[in-house]
Amino acid sequence: MQVILLQRVPKLGQMGDVVNVKDGYGRNYLLPQGKALRANDGNIKSFEAKKAQLEVQNLETRKEAEAAHAKLDGQTFVVIRSASDAGALYGSVTTRDAAEAATEAGFSVNRAQVVLDRPIKELGMHTVSVVLHPEVIAKVRLNVARSAEEAELQASGKSIQELAAAAEAEAEFEISELFDEMGAANDVDPRDAR
Repeated sequence: MQVILLQRVPKLGQMGDVVNVKDGYGRNYLLPQGKALRANDGNIKSFEAKKAQLEVQNLETRKEAEAAHAKLDGQTFVVIRSASDAGALYGSVTTRDAAEAATEAGFSVNRAQVVLDRPIKELGMHTVSVVLHPEVIAKVRLNVARSAEEAELQASGKSIQELAAAAEAEAEFEISELFDEMGAANDVDPRDAR
């Protein structure tokens, strides 16, 4: 299927390009989303007539997106979730969770704008992309933690797994010291006590 792109589509082309796409991708994604038109004579003429208007509209939305990018890029949002002691989440953090965290912080982000490189299934700091415009993408960090205190620790650069390992090592050291003291007490010969 040949389509005319009405906006930039990553890995496909720029506005005004006539490209070949698979039928399903065109029918089910590009056309319903308003990102393309079927490439027939009528649509090509219609696009040429509206091209200047579309470019001006695209430029305006891009400027708005760049202004939002300046405020949003580099922000960190806290997402509180329950997780195991090893740091594995019970469930995962979704695009909806990321959008809600950004919205609660005062930014206008919907879940369709959030792109996860991979599912977030563990505690820690995760980088997420927010597509504000096809040509403007902001990077934000999600601080996924079990509590606000844990989120502060992670924000300072300490991982929960490192803290848990340190606490476990300290507990093992205390236990070994206790056994050493008990062993030293047993080494005392009762005849020497007389």
